[in-house]
Amino acid sequence: MKRVLIIDDEPLARMIVREYLLDFPQIEVLQECGDGFEGVKAINQYQPDLIFLDVQMPKINGFEMLELVEKQPSVIFTTAFDEYAIKAFETHAADYLLKPFSKERFAKAVDKWLNQVSPTESIKATETLVNAVVPPSPAQHERIVVKTGTKVKIIPVHDVQYLEADDDYVSIHTQEGSFLKNKTMSFFEQTLDPRQFVRVHRSYILSVAQITRIDPYEKDAHLAILKSGAKIPVSKTGYIKLKAVLGI
Repeated sequence: MKRVLIIDDEPLARMIVREYLLDFPQIEVLQECGDGFEGVKAINQYQPDLIFLDVQMPKINGFEMLELVEKQPSVIFTTAFDEYAIKAFETHAADYLLKPFSKERFAKAVDKWLNQVSPTESIKATETLVNAVVPPSPAQHERIVVKTGTKVKIIPVHDVQYLEADDDYVSIHTQEGSFLKNKTMSFFEQTLDPRQFVRVHRSYILSVAQITRIDPYEKDAHLAILKSGAKIPVSKTGYIKLKAVLGI
């Protein structure tokens, strides 16, 4: 018996998926979840074989939810994403259902998953997709979602002082403390508003609003002094970008 979860904020969409699954007696629906927070909890609790996941949900979207899951499940996305993003799904071999989808298209996606050569293939595809640079939703410009222990924390970007590369993670520094996110500096450079955040060094992205002054430091380098007292190295290239944003 294959065990699945349905994660979608629309009750009607969840009902349709459950109804279509009646044609697959080998599949058991463990739970329906109305948002990403419920989804994270249910996935970690049940370790399902497959989830049907909506991308655009309130609080946190489908991609943000998957980033918080300890063990990635196989995923069939149910989405109204635009054509560009759909190509990302196809490229990384994760199946998707473009809303509104027919019963025939649904059956094709489920059959594809059931007949996959290796159960690990779809999971690897999910991990690749989560780590890929997919166009972020507008809400992701305004927040960063992190996991601290068993809790999920949403950090408004205006609370971020600076970001620092930390091995395979990025350390997000705020007045409350630092939080690790399993993403790259390049991801945040592309996601955050370039008028508010500038990558001033290979290992640092800082909030322009946090700068109190910029001091010369060694040859062709500078130090950005933040309101918190933190001293952030600014490379020659970073200084040029910073001056352009500050208009100096």
